[in-house]
Amino acid sequence: MSHAEPVKVEVGLGERAYDILIGSGLLARSGEEIARRLPGTRAAIVTDENVAAAHLDTLKAGLEKGGIQSAVITLPAGEKTKSFAHLEEVVDGVLAAKLERRDVVIALGGGVIGDLAGFASGIVRRGMNFVQIPTSLLAQVDSSVGGKTGINSPRGKNLVGVFHQPRLVLADTQVLDTLPIREFRAGYAELAKYGLIDRPAFFAWLEQNWGQVFAGGPARVEAIAEACRAKADVVARDEFETGDRALLNLGHTFGHALEAATQYDGSRLVHGEGVAIGMALAHRFSARLNLASPDDAERVEAHLRAVGLPWRMADIPGELPDADALLGFITQDKKVSRGALTFILTRGIGQSFIAKDVPPSEVLAFLKTSHPATLKASHPERSKRSRSERSKRSRSG
Repeated sequence: MSHAEPVKVEVGLGERAYDILIGSGLLARSGEEIARRLPGTRAAIVTDENVAAAHLDTLKAGLEKGGIQSAVITLPAGEKTKSFAHLEEVVDGVLAAKLERRDVVIALGGGVIGDLAGFASGIVRRGMNFVQIPTSLLAQVDSSVGGKTGINSPRGKNLVGVFHQPRLVLADTQVLDTLPIREFRAGYAELAKYGLIDRPAFFAWLEQNWGQVFAGGPARVEAIAEACRAKADVVARDEFETGDRALLNLGHTFGHALEAATQYDGSRLVHGEGVAIGMALAHRFSARLNLASPDDAERVEAHLRAVGLPWRMADIPGELPDADALLGFITQDKKVSRGALTFILTRGIGQSFIAKDVPPSEVLAFLKTSHPATLKASHPERSKRSRSERSKRSRSG
């Protein structure tokens, strides 16, 4: 089967610049693309059990076609793999394969594998070449680009890691066909985020074309490419997250708090769903502070609802801690400076900005009005419908 030429997006970092290739069938031509940039290299493929079953043979055949020998390190799937124990396993596997510094570590998987393999490649032999082959939509538009790597600590997520840029990112859109619909939707939240940060025309395009993005084909390639362009622009301006790159956290302050409140239970809430609710809350909170029109918040909520994503706290199955406890999770997630919190807020669609002086009292009051318990007390019929919607969503996966 022939495939159209991939779309190329460059991440402009001077001598460390690299390409992101987006298109169908890139696993099969991975060896050709890697060998062109890293001639004479050998590889260690880091993947998880689920991805290996679906895509490892295709990747190995593609590497062999390009003359690249590979060793394979297969790990359990899931967030718990981002640990010191599995980091040691990857490091030992790379060393056992007798790979040299000029050889390459390839991450084949979603964000967990990309973060872990990237960290290992950044520390083995004081830094090896690294190639990202993301297999989830979320990883293709977000975590595979920009060089942030790391693992979790018992004290929190992503607290141990390094900035280590890849030499190449291969985003094969064909592999997304094997994703469960819930995981694809969760990745779509990060896709929409780029429109809401500073690309209002892209968000408007998604409102019109999201069905084609879900269906696959040229619209999916173009949407992923535009998200990668957006992230590449931010990374080129602020590689080490000292300024503008914080805008990429739109929706994440509320979202991370909700993830913590559900104890990272993926059956209740996955990361992209938390981000979706977080983005809706950020727009609604901005309207409450008279920074933006309520119409913008309603537009964001309507789009998330149309694609089947949760958009309010009441969409999360089960009970949530009260507003005071949610505020506690927020203050743990973001640094507090002299009693004020940092949020990514907005003045409208595509007009996000960093707000460094948000009073906790304002956040608490907003959380109380948005909390499912409050909505249940004031709108019992609406609460009943919300439970019915949650039940349908969980049954549809």
